[in-house]
Amino acid sequence: MKLSHAPLRLSTGAFILNSGVSKLQDRSHAPHIHKLASETYPQLANVQPEQFQVMLGAGETALGAALLLPIVPARTAGLGLGLFSAGLLGMYVSQERFRRGASDPRPSQEGTALAKDVWMLGIALSLMIDGSSKGKRRSKSRADRRSARKAHSG
Repeated sequence: MKLSHAPLRLSTGAFILNSGVSKLQDRSHAPHIHKLASETYPQLANVQPEQFQVMLGAGETALGAALLLPIVPARTAGLGLGLFSAGLLGMYVSQERFRRGASDPRPSQEGTALAKDVWMLGIALSLMIDGSSKGKRRSKSRADRRSARKAHSG
């Protein structure tokens, strides 16, 4: 893990891991969480609220751990975080009550909790971009080494 990724991955990973563990330990909010998610993603309506919360908690726990573990590549951790944050922001965008109005993207009081998750999307994109460029640099240097060997031996 690059040192510059550590603050992003540690803070976000710890936050998400804590959220996941909390959902697994306390299921009293399952009906509310399920209702909120199924309003945006109707296919979730067929899942029982407590089962949904367990799946969400397990997913958040796994994502938080992936962000915290340095062996998980930045691109992979960023992709997971990007998908997760896109799901949360999907709820924000699709439900007008979370915004000040249909044409106003700024959050309402109720929408602030979801709108703030845009920072996770920014972190995800940074990890994916940096992870992708690292692979390109590595590939290019291998190609350069092969060319150098050919030139030296030929």
